[in-house]
Amino acid sequence: MLAGVSTACLYPKPLEESLYDLTVNGVSCVEVFINTHSELKKSFAHGIANLLRRFDAKAVSLHPFTSEMEQLFFFSDYERRIEDAIEYYKYYFRFMNMTGAEIFVLHGGRSVKSKELFCERFSRLYRVGRENGVTVALENVSRCQSSSSAYIRDVAAMLDDEFAFVLDTKQAVRAGEDPFSFIRAAGKSLAHIHISDSGELGDCLPVGKGRFDFRKFLAKAAQVNPDCNVILELYRNNFGPISELIRSYNALCNMTSPFGGEIK
Repeated sequence: MLAGVSTACLYPKPLEESLYDLTVNGVSCVEVFINTHSELKKSFAHGIANLLRRFDAKAVSLHPFTSEMEQLFFFSDYERRIEDAIEYYKYYFRFMNMTGAEIFVLHGGRSVKSKELFCERFSRLYRVGRENGVTVALENVSRCQSSSSAYIRDVAAMLDDEFAFVLDTKQAVRAGEDPFSFIRAAGKSLAHIHISDSGELGDCLPVGKGRFDFRKFLAKAAQVNPDCNVILELYRNNFGPISELIRSYNALCNMTSPFGGEIK
């Protein structure tokens, strides 16, 4: 279980600059947030891979900029668009192969007609991901059907070995759910975590600014999957100077260290 930081924390700073700022400050594990199509070019991916090597850092996951389009891409009745979307997502998978990332974060749909339809479409993309060496993982997002832990429990059971899950603690809080309930719902499918503090001041806070029980949560997650990585994901208006973000990262590293993480 490694702790890391999403490049999205520094948005709208360009991806390569965000990655540099994180790695030069000692962040050794990152989630890459792709912000636009040109960042999927081979030449750009080479540059990101070289930057990671320069600082001996590891990209463990990728978040696409097309998340808000996934209802239209994958869950409509227009088959040609679904096929085109799958082909387009192979650009993300190629980027992941070039940079070493293994977990692909999918938001899924806001209004899918049935769980059976969701499972059929998710399975198609999951299999293509596997063929390209990556794991497609559904994230709980408060504005999507994945916001419900009961929904996650049901589709996890239906898809079985063709399902992986990204647990986002702030999105659980926004949906009125207990983040711990998603650990139970996903079970063996838990693959990746987006984490932040939460409390009276908000649901997306630096570590130590809220009341979230990190140690208890991480211990529960490690029981289910000790190999899942824990990525600090804040919005830029949730912290001040980058030093505050790095302090949160270091605190998270120390809390994951009993489960095989790096001590900072």
